Amino acid sequence: MPLQIINSFATWILKKRIHQMELFLKYPHEVQEELLFNLIKASENTQLGKKYDFSSMKSYTTFSERIPVSSYEDLEPLIELTRKGEQNVFWHSNIKWFAKSSGTTNAKSKFIPVSSEALENCHYKASKDLLCLFLNNNEDSQLFTGKSLRLGGSKQLYEDNNTFFGDLSAILIENMPIWAEFSSTPSSKISLMSEWETKIAAIINETKKENVTSFAGVPSWMLVLMNKMLEETGKGNLFEIWPNLEVYFHGGVSFQPYREQYFNILPKKEFKYYEIYNASEGFFAIQDLNNSEDLLLMLDYGIFYEFIPMSVFGTEHQKAIRLDDVELDKNYAIVITTNGGLWRYVIGDTIRFTSLNPYRIRVTGRTKHHINVFGEELMVENTDMAIAKACKISHCEVIDYTVAPIFMKDKEKGAHEWMIEFKRKPECIHTFTKVLDETLQTLNSDYEAKRYNNMTLNSLVVNVARENLFYDWLKDRDKLGGQHKIPRLSNQRDYLEQLKNMQVKIMF
Repeated sequence: MPLQIINSFATWILKKRIHQMELFLKYPHEVQEELLFNLIKASENTQLGKKYDFSSMKSYTTFSERIPVSSYEDLEPLIELTRKGEQNVFWHSNIKWFAKSSGTTNAKSKFIPVSSEALENCHYKASKDLLCLFLNNNEDSQLFTGKSLRLGGSKQLYEDNNTFFGDLSAILIENMPIWAEFSSTPSSKISLMSEWETKIAAIINETKKENVTSFAGVPSWMLVLMNKMLEETGKGNLFEIWPNLEVYFHGGVSFQPYREQYFNILPKKEFKYYEIYNASEGFFAIQDLNNSEDLLLMLDYGIFYEFIPMSVFGTEHQKAIRLDDVELDKNYAIVITTNGGLWRYVIGDTIRFTSLNPYRIRVTGRTKHHINVFGEELMVENTDMAIAKACKISHCEVIDYTVAPIFMKDKEKGAHEWMIEFKRKPECIHTFTKVLDETLQTLNSDYEAKRYNNMTLNSLVVNVARENLFYDWLKDRDKLGGQHKIPRLSNQRDYLEQLKNMQVKIMF
């Protein structure tokens, strides 16, 4: 009975937020403009604020003219000052937390500043909103009668000059409110374990006897945990372990390549999947409807949004536009100004709008993770959807994949070369390859044009990866677990060649 009371009370508290959301749904441009000038006002007396004379900024035009669009490399000197203990550099409140983000594209780590405002008014606020939206759409939910199984990063926090750095998930766990800790499993101690394989075993041991009602984590790594849980317990599906499961909150990588595998181990139609879009830099969008692939852009988290059309991104004609100027179904690079002190920062993600009232988006890829060697403008969204369809038709399952160009040589035409690791291989790899290639042509007209009569591009090439190839590649680079992911697309062959070199596993 007490759990039912807690569930009802928590549901009532969270659902009150719906009325606040209605403000930015009804007045999106006004909310964003007010937010921008609040950020500018708050930072007037910082080093950056004085440099660009924030106190005299009275319009978006002035803001966009004075402050340049920036990459991490542009902001790094200011961030390093703060990491050494200097404050009031680019944000008015003290910053002692830095989310270390290396990804797979750059060996050099990034240290993203995380202010107390970003923690409270962005990341934790989003966590509550995620629950709020789910509960609003599912009136009979009993989510709070059990716990959420969370799977975050694998790195503990490190201290340097009285500042702290580590995975964003570690920072969030370290500062987690009591209500969140109470409703989560495993314990913080296990969640922050550094060694991935030991950590997985500990999570399984602690959570298999809990009443788990939801999951939260990156699909690729969560699938590893779930499959190991089934192996450990000898069960056929996850409902045999946790009968009260209701929802999986996921983000970090596209769900498309893994959808069928999840349906197999969670075989209930009423089980829900809710997607989120967040990063070390902030929390941006949440799925707000059941059974939807669109994400509601959250406009009151202390983040001001701008967008650069990918058609001009990285060119001399590059220009950022406001939310009120975006168009449907165009690819944009996201530019953010945040309550963590990032000013007109390019986060490296690409999105497209699926709705303008309200503003809903889909993540289409990374500014650096696309292939445009031959003018084909292939995005991760294209390859994820194509591989999902090829798997469905060929009755196979994919663990991971990456794609690189085969460059033109002499009179030989170019092509795309894939490395795919299957959990269940297709009966005929030629059929799979054909479906994959044809589906890409239906999804991307530029790719179709280059493939027409093999005019520019030959048919794609598929390499079937050995077992655990991608896992070993990440392990070799100390990137197991949490936020680390395989680079899906690249204009260069570096990752593919590394993987091909590891294809033959050396036995000792």
